[in-house]
Amino acid sequence: QVQLVESGGGLVQAGGSLRLSCAASGRTFSNLAMGWFRQAPGKEREFVATISRSGASTYYADSVKGRFTSSRDNAKNTVYLQMNSLKPEDTAVYYCAANIGAGSPRSSAYDYWGQGTQVTVSS
Repeated sequence: QVQLVESGGGLVQAGGSLRLSCAASGRTFSNLAMGWFRQAPGKEREFVATISRSGASTYYADSVKGRFTSSRDNAKNTVYLQMNSLKPEDTAVYYCAANIGAGSPRSSAYDYWGQGTQVTVSS
């Protein structure tokens, strides 16, 4: 079992920045590919970013490319999502997810999920 706890969400004005963290426990963190997803009210959960087990490889949704950056610190069992130039349409609950296999933009590929953290961007 893997436990994931997100933090760092909040209310920010458009153009601002936030950094989300996701702390993992229960399994060797460096064996897990990690993903970030988000879900806005009335919408389906959508892919945001994924990062490989070593952190050497990342992949982003087109909607966040160039604004969001995912990184990880395997010594701290933590993955991060740095979000810059935030827009009102980024408002959503953000989830981190862990995959024993490879990273993927498909939510069905992930084995474990956090509880989510709310990000609200005001215009």
